[in-house]
Amino acid sequence: MRLVNIFFPRRCEICNRAVDRPRRHICSSCMMRLPFISPEGCAVCAREMRTGHHELLCGVCGNKQTRPHFDRAACAFRFEDVPRRLVLDYKFNTHIWMVEDFTDFLEGALRSRMNPDLVDVVLPMPSTAFHDADRGYNQSEILAKSIARRIGRMYAADVIERKGAPKRQAGLSAEERMENAKGTFAVQKKELVRGRTVLIVDDVLTTGATLSECALALKKEALAWRVWVLTLARALM
Repeated sequence: MRLVNIFFPRRCEICNRAVDRPRRHICSSCMMRLPFISPEGCAVCAREMRTGHHELLCGVCGNKQTRPHFDRAACAFRFEDVPRRLVLDYKFNTHIWMVEDFTDFLEGALRSRMNPDLVDVVLPMPSTAFHDADRGYNQSEILAKSIARRIGRMYAADVIERKGAPKRQAGLSAEERMENAKGTFAVQKKELVRGRTVLIVDDVLTTGATLSECALALKKEALAWRVWVLTLARALM
């Protein structure tokens, strides 16, 4: 493998120069320029706020009517420019070799906002059978397995499943996303999450409507104690 890297060095996904980080696909220089999200955002949804304090709530989470059902979220970087391209290539163009780089970013975001030792079980955000068949993989499942291994916590598949066939969330307003996500999840293997801290892993947090509905199902149906959310990117809304 070392000889392969000498004669055929990995190229950075961003600048196309040789990568100086072992088994990674983003070089150190480009990594330092990524728009990582400050941990000093909204205490619940990780929305960036210029407060210099990490325990305040944004306007959405400060309102009981709109506050999401998950307890805390952590996101690695803003869903813009280069990160947006990287995530979309991973999600739609089978760039799954990026998983180690992405796991680095997820771990950093997780440790900046939560204590990984308090996580009992890691779950992927479920995808529809149609999307899995169309892509050939569930991008959130790959990330969830990887971060679970990295932090030494239990990974569980098929705990949450989607019900019905809701419309795609892309292109919908915040209100439409909330309505579209209602009642779309069911919980299997309830014993795995009952009374536990659950970490849901996904690629992008936009309004949080889908993740919130997923957290509601875990709490209401399976009596999960806490639901934390971890995503690669946070949309600017």
